[in-house]
Amino acid sequence: MAALFGMRVRRLRTAAGLTQAQLGELTHVVSTRITQIERASGAKPTLELARALDAALGAEDLLAELWPYVYREAFPDWSRAFIAHSQRAVSVREYAAHLVPGLLQTEEYARTVLSLGMTLDGAEQLEERVAARMGRQERLTTPGRPELWVVLDEAVLRRPIGGDDVMRAQLERLVEAAPKSHVRVQVLPFEQGGHDALGGSLTVLTLPDGSEVAYTEGAHYGQLIEEPDEVKHFSGIYDRVRADALPTVMSLDMIRSAMEGYNREANVPSRSERRRLAQEQLQQPGGRQLRGGRRRVHGRRARS
Repeated sequence: MAALFGMRVRRLRTAAGLTQAQLGELTHVVSTRITQIERASGAKPTLELARALDAALGAEDLLAELWPYVYREAFPDWSRAFIAHSQRAVSVREYAAHLVPGLLQTEEYARTVLSLGMTLDGAEQLEERVAARMGRQERLTTPGRPELWVVLDEAVLRRPIGGDDVMRAQLERLVEAAPKSHVRVQVLPFEQGGHDALGGSLTVLTLPDGSEVAYTEGAHYGQLIEEPDEVKHFSGIYDRVRADALPTVMSLDMIRSAMEGYNREANVPSRSERRRLAQEQLQQPGGRQLRGGRRRVHGRRARS
């Protein structure tokens, strides 16, 4: 698909009588970037660049419409079929063991998560994947939006992905999404102990014809399950996890509590900052201290 995209760019550019350098100037990239696109070498084009090429070449969104098929090649094979099914699903039931599900991620949280991938090939591919993930979230705002029921392991709330500010915004996004009629968010607390889905995340999709597929995923692998008996097995696992999770109101309280925790931590000085403040205090008049950090107290002893 990248080769087809490049061939279309080359034909449109030639028909417009433009050199690669001229097209680069119109789209605000260097000429070698146009060369890479036409030869299908280097990083794949971003959606923003595809739209810029459409505008410069008068292609009437041809390249932007082709771009989704190009970006899929930026993902490993085992995730492409799942993405295709997800775009058609009428119901999404998901247990998230480690991270907030992609459909509910903020952009900064998604960028942090995707930057950790072993399959990532450079900064431009990272932005492609972030744009793709944000684009898939648009399904939740369309008339044909799916029902989304998410069970978050408590570890998802406690693991500080991207730092306090990113986590605070991400948890706020969960709080805002949860009351919507087509979204349910529950939390599976640590106190529930072990369970059948402990090894990784699990998603069960219901397709328009009523059939179901399941998808299990770890850090660097994924498996799509389509055989009906196996899907039924994984659907049962999800139902048990959901039954053990906190009710939605209590789950929201736990999410808010975790969010407040990141607020408190954001106001606590770092170790290096505390050390610097202590040194400044020692340099101030009367700032001499005994070993152990106790301030020397001057004056007469109290009479016994």
